[in-house]
Amino acid sequence: MIHGSLAPVESVNWQSLLAGSITDPQVLLSRLDLDPGLLGPARAASASFTLRVPEPYLSRMRRGDPTDPLLRQVLPVGDELLAQPGFVLDPLGEQQTNARPGIIHKYHGRLLLVVSGGCAVNCRYCFRRHFPYEDNNLSTAQWRQALDYIREDDSIAEVIYSGGDPLAASDKRLAWLTREIADIRHVRRLRVHTRLPVVIPQRVTAELIDALCGTRLPVTMVLHCNHANELDGTLGDAIQTLRRAGVILLNQAVLLKDVNDSIEAQVALSEALGDNGVLPYYLHVLDHVQGAQHFHVDDEIAKRLCGEMLARLPGFLVPRLVREIAGASSKTPLPATLTDQ
Repeated sequence: MIHGSLAPVESVNWQSLLAGSITDPQVLLSRLDLDPGLLGPARAASASFTLRVPEPYLSRMRRGDPTDPLLRQVLPVGDELLAQPGFVLDPLGEQQTNARPGIIHKYHGRLLLVVSGGCAVNCRYCFRRHFPYEDNNLSTAQWRQALDYIREDDSIAEVIYSGGDPLAASDKRLAWLTREIADIRHVRRLRVHTRLPVVIPQRVTAELIDALCGTRLPVTMVLHCNHANELDGTLGDAIQTLRRAGVILLNQAVLLKDVNDSIEAQVALSEALGDNGVLPYYLHVLDHVQGAQHFHVDDEIAKRLCGEMLARLPGFLVPRLVREIAGASSKTPLPATLTDQ
């Protein structure tokens, strides 16, 4: 399903929007009136990591602007095909912590469930762009084995829905899984890491709220929003629906060259999040995944940016600058370089 304009699509259900995502670079370029010369590199780069852009996200991009910060996150480019030392297939060593199908257990007290291998959008900097999702597509019996793993380890206080994007799963699957986890007494919290409401706000429905919030577990949702332009009115409405249901809302972003690596972009993002009742949580430096090297921002620039943010914003609107290191016991904070402002 390809819409003929960039008009809002609030009346279309989320499943149709997900199924109708743009996957052909030529269609994307045509819809945004972009230079056809971008097509060759886009097709080459999307051969191994496909293009995927849903309509509601497309509607927030500027026509005719190849530097649009939302477009830059999703447009395949020739730089992805260049080899760069230190940029690898599994930068976080997750295949070594893939304890059994569907489970990534990196840190004490919490684990990730790969609820869905699918995403609503293929971000070109994704650190899991080479992850073996085909080995983590669970049958019902394997889901029961994953739940047994949680039951047998009473140190696990928090279960994190991840992916892919966990909200690409059906409400029925999410409701069943949440009920099963809530029946495990030592689990105290449920966290959901998702980008889907950002790119398809229509995903936030009454059925989703019931699926996630219908048990004893407090629910925290960590959105993935990188730029203030992603926060339009439809997403704002979805966020308010989640807040009314009692969901704690945080945001994690990735620092990306020529997307959000300026003080203006970072301040605008934090202010927009705050206006919507979402607290900035993490600002990740780029994971060194093969194919994403063109998004890299030097650490010193990152630390100066966070120092400038501390000078301009209240502390609760300044995310923690972090790096994830394979084998470390937690995220590694990077100290901000303070300014004299």
